[in-house]
Amino acid sequence: MKNITVIGAGTMGNGIAHVFAQSGYQVSLVDISQDSLDRAVGTISKNLDRMLAKERITEAEKTATLGNIKTFTVLKEAIADADLCVEAATENVDLKLRIFRDMDEHAPEKCILSTNTSSISITQIAAETKRPEKVIGMHFMNPVPIMKLV
Repeated sequence: MKNITVIGAGTMGNGIAHVFAQSGYQVSLVDISQDSLDRAVGTISKNLDRMLAKERITEAEKTATLGNIKTFTVLKEAIADADLCVEAATENVDLKLRIFRDMDEHAPEKCILSTNTSSISITQIAAETKRPEKVIGMHFMNPVPIMKLV
């Protein structure tokens, strides 16, 4: 597993993308707005700068982390090579179900589909796909780059 797609560039999504990218994974970060994606990458960069100032990472690690992130506004493109997809959109059941139908349609067959939801039934989400056995919940704690808990 080396290609991760994160759907949603808000607080949780950019934190999840940050942690995967810093761990050496290739991350496709997708959102409907390029402005949201630009803000997310800016936030990740600022968080890495804080880590750099505290000597927790090197400049080379910061550069490598940012280099591991690509941004997309089209889900189909972002998910084309994904091994794992983590949905981190807002807690809106209709939105999440639509995203999972789209992920199911466009993700490779091998791809595991994951949600960061804290309130919506994983069973309900999985039922929207043709691969319910490959749908999981992964609830990350905020702030993701600091909390060592999933």
